This record gives sequence, C-alpha cells and structure tokens, in this order.
Amino acid sequence: MSKSADDLEHEVEATRERLDQTLGNLQSRLNMASLTEDLVGTQHPVGSLNGGVQRLLNTAKENLVPTLLISTGFGFLVYETLRQTAERRRLRFVGPDGLPRSYVRYSDALESRETNEEDTIQRIIATMKSEGRITRERYGKALRTSHAKSHGVAEGELRVLDGLPPELRQGLFAEPRTYPVIIRLSHVPGEYLDDRKVSSPRGMSIKVFDVEGERLPGHESEVTQDFILDTGKVFPSPNAKAFLATITALQKATSAPEAVKQAVSATSRATNAALNAVGLNSANLDFFGHPPFHPLAEAYYTQTPLRYGNYVAKLAVRPLTDKLRAWIGKTIDVSKDENALRSAVTDYFRTNPAEYEVAVQLCTDPKRMPIENASKEWPEQESPYRPVARLTFPAQDTVGQIVREEELSFCPAHTLEAHRPLGSINRARLKAYGVMGALRRQENGSFTSEPRAPTQV
Repeated sequence: MSKSADDLEHEVEATRERLDQTLGNLQSRLNMASLTEDLVGTQHPVGSLNGGVQRLLNTAKENLVPTLLISTGFGFLVYETLRQTAERRRLRFVGPDGLPRSYVRYSDALESRETNEEDTIQRIIATMKSEGRITRERYGKALRTSHAKSHGVAEGELRVLDGLPPELRQGLFAEPRTYPVIIRLSHVPGEYLDDRKVSSPRGMSIKVFDVEGERLPGHESEVTQDFILDTGKVFPSPNAKAFLATITALQKATSAPEAVKQAVSATSRATNAALNAVGLNSANLDFFGHPPFHPLAEAYYTQTPLRYGNYVAKLAVRPLTDKLRAWIGKTIDVSKDENALRSAVTDYFRTNPAEYEVAVQLCTDPKRMPIENASKEWPEQESPYRPVARLTFPAQDTVGQIVREEELSFCPAHTLEAHRPLGSINRARLKAYGVMGALRRQENGSFTSEPRAPTQV
C-alpha cells in the first residue's frame, strides 16, 4: 500500500531532523573556542605561527577546501532538498498573505536559566576584565571590550511607520512618530585592528532618544532605547556557557601578533566563501574573517531575541538608499589604509544622505525559533522580517563626531521593558555591558550619565 502524503512528509521531517543533528555536529567543530585554539594557538609562543595556522595556510595553497566541499557537497545538497520539502509542509501554517497565522505571546516562562548561570556570568566578566588589562597596556587607555574601533558616529532620525498592523504596533513602535537617534558603526573585536590585515564583522549601535515608558530596574530615569546589532543573523555562541569558552580562548589570543590574526582572517574568509558557494555559512568563520564590505551597505541584526511588547522578535536594519544598495555584496579596497572602513564611511557621508529600513521578525514557534539558543537562525520562510520604521541620516562629518563616542554608552539595559533582551546571552550582556562600561569610563576618567538628548553628547 502506498504511503500517504502526510506519512511521507513525516518521514522527510524525521530525516531532516537527523541531518540537522549531523550538520550540528559538523558546525560544533567550527565553534569559536576550538577555532581560536587551533588557529591562533593559545598554547604556543605568540611570536610565531602555530601548526594549526601553518596547516591551514598550506591547505589554502593546495586548494584542499574545494576538495573537501566536493566530497561533502552531495550530502549537503540532499540535506537542503529535504529541508525545503519539510519547509513546504510548515508553510501550511502561513496565511494566504504569506504571513504567519499566529505569533508567540510573550511570557516570562519563555526563558529558562542554565544551571550555575550567575557563576558563568561572573566568570565572563572576569575574563573580559583580564582582556581589558591586556589592551589597556597596549593602547594606553581602556577600550570597549567589544566594538573597540569606530568607523563613524552619525546623528539622524527614526521614523515609525504609520498604518502598522496590531502585532507590529508594540513598544517604541506603537505610534507613528519621529525620534532623534545617534548611531555608532564599528568592528566587533575589542582591539584596534588594521583593516589592511584583519577583517572582522561590523556592528551598528543605535541610541534612540525621547523614549518614554517602563524601564528596567536601575534605569527608571532614562529616556533612551539602545539596540545593539551586528552583521550576521545569529550570534556565534548559543548560550552564556559556550560564550565563556569562546571569550576565554579569545582572551588568550589577544596577545598574538597581528600577523597570526591576519593569517587566520584570510583563511577563514576563504573557507567561508567556499561554504557560501554551496549555500552554507559559518557564523564562527565569519567572526574571524568577515569580507571587507562597505559598512554602510551591510544589513545589521540584533542576532538575539528581545521582547516586542506582547510578542518576541529579532530586529534588522537594512539599507534602502539606491547608492548603498548597489554596493551590497561588493568588497572595497582596504589595501592602502589601516582605517579603510572608517574612510569609506567618512567619504560617503561627506556629501550623501542615507536611509535604512528597520524590520522585525516575530517569533511563531519557540522550538523552531528558540529563545535560549542565540546561534539558531529563525527561518524567514515561516516569519519574514517586516518593516516598522525608517532610519534617516543627512550628509555629515561622521569622523569628526567620533570624539563624542567616549560620552556614549550603548548598553542592552538602556531599554524599555517592552523591548527587554531575552535569552542566556542577553542575561549575560545585561550585566557585563554595565560593569565593563563603568570600568572603562572610570579608568579613562570619564564620569558621564546617560544623555537625555543628542545635544548632551
């Protein structure tokens, strides 16, 4: 007797789940802690390339990566075929307008704390302090633990769109109004790295002013809403425990020569480019070697979930300006300028305005779109990013405004309760950002309070 369509689809789903597990095991071999150990060699003298780097360089020269991809490519293609079949079944739950029929309502029960999570967070903070001592000795001042090197600071407006449906009219986006904003563009590492040698992911931090509403404890007097976004749709570590292993390895690698970091960055970019060619991507490899795209032509994501009023969501910021969209996916020449990315931002904003779309992806299934696993991508086939606002910036001197950044603290705790960051990674961030930001300002002799308007920065 032939099997029914439902039986076949259940079999496809079971096969997809097994392949998910297999792919997860492969991805775990690319976890950041292991990559840092293998590539930078935290157990080896920092004055020379370790065996892992040398092997990777030899591998690149011998074109082994394409060979490996050919040998595994068929399996990945089968995986993708089965995944798409399973997705078609899931799309039964999407309405005729292409949008989900229902959304997960926010509840405190959506979060689940790990065992000994508080101890893990305190160890994360201690590791960040240790890394901070290394960079402070190198640069003569305290740096941001992450996003140290700025590409530019810009002032503009956030305009909430009119006519949003009820599920999108939440929190900051509940009413169609305009807010003043300041953004800071940066690279992710907590070091001043040479753009000619090391290319890392980028960050966009947004501070929205004149925001009224219930705040997190300890921030009741503030009127700002901060959103911290990076290139890449997912966070490289799934939870605080994994993040501790990552930053412990990275802290040991901070003292490595820039030549080592350059070799790691180049090899990671080459390997991830080969994965991209067959429809795959490694967030961990991207962390070590993000392509040198124009910072203003990239999409930025919160990566981790946040409360969205009565719902749960992730946010994205994507370029709308035609000139910037024409640069999407195109690399820029960084060979002659150690601050090439900053120069690219400065040159553009000197005579050009910029506009971005702010979009929201609502959670429709806490299993498929987990709160506690920040490294799991939420499938856009089941819940697409939908526009809720526009970010606009006039032409301005962005490099000249970098001097303002010491007066700025971008922190997940600067938020409405309606947009409280969720999940293990964010519970660590909520504490670590505050501690490390206060320590940086104290060591640099800067004692500022959270501004209430751009003019106070």
